[in-house]
Amino acid sequence: MEFEISTIREQAPQPAKAVLFSSGRTRFRTKAFVAIVPMTVTFTLGLWGIRRQNSMWGDESVTYQLAHRDLTQIWRTAQHVDLVHAFYYAIMHEIYGLVGGGLLTLRLPSVLAMSAAAAGVGLLGLRLAGIRAGLLAGLVFALVPQIQQYTQEGRSYAMVCALVTWATYALVACVVRHTRWRWTAYGTTMLLACLLHEFAVFALAAHGITLLVSGVPRPALRAWSVTVACIVVGLLPLAIRSSGESGQVSWIAWPDPVQLLGFLAMVTVGMRCARRPMNVRGSIQLPALALPILVLPGLLLLLLSPVKPLFVDRYVLYSSIGFALLLGAGIDRFHRRQLSSRTSWVVALAVLAALLPPSLYLRTPQSRHDDVIAIGNAVRHAARPGDGLLYLPGRHRVWTGANPEDTRFLTDLALVSRDPDCVTSSCY
Repeated sequence: MEFEISTIREQAPQPAKAVLFSSGRTRFRTKAFVAIVPMTVTFTLGLWGIRRQNSMWGDESVTYQLAHRDLTQIWRTAQHVDLVHAFYYAIMHEIYGLVGGGLLTLRLPSVLAMSAAAAGVGLLGLRLAGIRAGLLAGLVFALVPQIQQYTQEGRSYAMVCALVTWATYALVACVVRHTRWRWTAYGTTMLLACLLHEFAVFALAAHGITLLVSGVPRPALRAWSVTVACIVVGLLPLAIRSSGESGQVSWIAWPDPVQLLGFLAMVTVGMRCARRPMNVRGSIQLPALALPILVLPGLLLLLLSPVKPLFVDRYVLYSSIGFALLLGAGIDRFHRRQLSSRTSWVVALAVLAALLPPSLYLRTPQSRHDDVIAIGNAVRHAARPGDGLLYLPGRHRVWTGANPEDTRFLTDLALVSRDPDCVTSSCY
């Protein structure tokens, strides 16, 4: 009898352990699948035509030139112009120092960052609305034309988008399990996003709205408030110093009609999806998270326009996170309740066909308003040594700075007027 009882005790726990182990492994595989598929699609789309026929637009040229200077020169330049992007230039300087290269090195960090963002969007959707909603949200995010555009930009916007995405994921995790290290991860990630671009601070406001409407416990609200205070303290020196360079955004007029219509269309679709019942999971519901981050950043920029026009869609690119989550969950709901499998495939193919023309256009030089490599080539082929070169206005000198060989033997007339001993543009 004792032998039989001991045998039963030894054998009884084993099936439970096996079930728990299998369940944990299944959850890991599910998370990996929902993260890897959107990440792979985004990475593939990012590599597709990444060189854009060897073209580079003006802002990318600034990144390229400053990234090839040493950190002391970057800091000296930032004291007069582009202080808000100094952190990004320092990062790109280190990347070029490690791997070297040209256009591919300039844009590949953005491709990798946006791929990470797509994985984060998928995992957010999985956590808030289920497997299919998460997968669809990640794929929607990857296919949004605006996301495809800045996946291939040598600027900070893709990195900011990735950091805000993962900070949002950390916020959801903090509410579920309230620990100090999770709040530290959230605060650190958001601070890095704000240091890369100050307008990432609007995501904090969206997160605050999410917590308030979700009715999270007071300890979580207090922890979030303390974390936000630390972020603001860390960002404040940059915000104060950069306010003296407000002339850098003097080119922004009233909201561009195309960008404004795009923003309003995304908000309309997102709100339409949020009105429908969704698969609710956890203490934070998907609409409560996605709607504020979709609407609030762009809305705040629009409200500031009468005082200081600042509405540019790439400044709040991370708003696409909310759009992708809402549309992904909305598509999932329609699929479950109304559409047959054949109809789903027809709709998916129609959407892909509609996205193909803008996707092709975004990978051409004409998709950006200036091509500094083409400008440099035109100057080099048209000019003769000793010819004069005049930049109108002077800030357009950056157009030929990416390749100094294009203007090495030409006389920069504006610089000569300041220093008669200078005979070529290479003097400065």
